[in-house]
Amino acid sequence: MRKEVKDTIIVELGQLLKDYAHFYLVDVTGLNAGATSALRRKCFKQEVKMVVVKNTLLHKALEASDVDFEPLYSSLKGNTAVFFCNTANVPAKLLKEYTKEGVPALKAAYAEDCLYVGADKLEELAALKSKNELIADIVALLQSPAKNVVSALQSGANTIHGVLKTLGERPE
Repeated sequence: MRKEVKDTIIVELGQLLKDYAHFYLVDVTGLNAGATSALRRKCFKQEVKMVVVKNTLLHKALEASDVDFEPLYSSLKGNTAVFFCNTANVPAKLLKEYTKEGVPALKAAYAEDCLYVGADKLEELAALKSKNELIADIVALLQSPAKNVVSALQSGANTIHGVLKTLGERPE
């Protein structure tokens, strides 16, 4: 590969690192063409961009980045695919489907401004909540007390109505 082509790939990888908030380094050793194609389709449906890249080129793109990715460098061995995404837990949930087969396997990840190194971090990454999930949780928590008050008032009205009706039906 010529130096100009390598430089272009490094620049493109650097742009992807800037465009996407999160990325996963995944070991795709052992995937045949059919399995790789199926994985790409699943990634596309989940809005995850999958790029198979040479480790040395990815290493240079990570070095050129503003963020210190040094702990990830040890993961750059073997066949590596990079999953770029804007929702931190989507690739982890996708990889969990393959845990029985062992391929593809998580090497490392950069999610929510934190570095995760090792396949044992997959459960932790899958448990991360996206921004929309956190907003939904907060809205639910804020609505809960109001719902309780409305429910108590409604049940209290029925109770008061029942008491008044019973008192009204009693002979004097």
